[in-house]
Amino acid sequence: MKTSSSPSATRVFGMGLLCAAGLLAAGALAPRWLTSLATLALANGLVSLGIVVMMRTGVVPFGQGLVFATGGYAAALLFNFAGVTDLLVLTATGAVAALVLAAPFAPLLARYRGIFFAMLTLALSMVLYGLLMKTQSLGGSDGFNTGRPTLLGWRAPDAHAHLLLWGVTATVACLAAGLARLYFDSQRGLLSLGVRENELRVEYLGSSVPSLVASNFLIAAAMGGAGGALAVMALGHIDPNFSYWTTSGEFVFVAILAGHHSVVAVFVGSLLLELVRSFSSAYFPNTWQLAMGVFLLLVIRFLPDGLGSLALRRRTGSTA
Repeated sequence: MKTSSSPSATRVFGMGLLCAAGLLAAGALAPRWLTSLATLALANGLVSLGIVVMMRTGVVPFGQGLVFATGGYAAALLFNFAGVTDLLVLTATGAVAALVLAAPFAPLLARYRGIFFAMLTLALSMVLYGLLMKTQSLGGSDGFNTGRPTLLGWRAPDAHAHLLLWGVTATVACLAAGLARLYFDSQRGLLSLGVRENELRVEYLGSSVPSLVASNFLIAAAMGGAGGALAVMALGHIDPNFSYWTTSGEFVFVAILAGHHSVVAVFVGSLLLELVRSFSSAYFPNTWQLAMGVFLLLVIRFLPDGLGSLALRRRTGSTA
């Protein structure tokens, strides 16, 4: 089910490498505060990209804080108690830990749709939040700190530590975006859109709808865990709020803002959220939620398919 307009793997990864190189150069030239903010935005964008994967099957998980916190705690515990400081290993550990936690729930959740799916995922996230709040060995409500990570045994100087985090996060984000684009254009990726439109027809084609939903849920879990690990390393701290419902809501906000047409729009939306929150907190305390709410309403009104639909319109117009 691959169309002639679908990009090849070579082209996608070539564009990903160029994008990563451009981001690395931009991070070196940007002020430190902006690089640190963008690092967190890309890490959070990975979680929202997982939600977009789920949105293509017609369901929206409201509890991605579950895998976000799982990946973050797994990386932080490995760092503090096992002495593993390599950023790539910590990121992979976060992804695997979230995947393992989500695997038992995937077949169950794949049977539900709409508000039932959303509330079940939210309930799981809040259960984890309650457990983390009561577990004093994990820091309880205060959480605990982590140190500075390394890369392949190399520890960056103090003045360039933020660039190490930025470089790895940007590279992982570009790799995830490329893989997501290839998946969206694959047979299973296109069948996911069919599930959203008409599940019965997908079943008639010989594909299992629950299997598609479950596999997409696991993909989203791995992305969320990797994002959680990178976010913890960027912040240097983790606490139960990683699993709180407001955190999950922010990820859903970015996914809706971006839409399901473009993977790049997900990271753009995440960066917009961080910028608005940062500047609103500095100049208009306690009003950033209002600003983002108004912005989201405008997007829903004039771009109901999200920011990514702008790129789709441009491509459609150019081929018309």
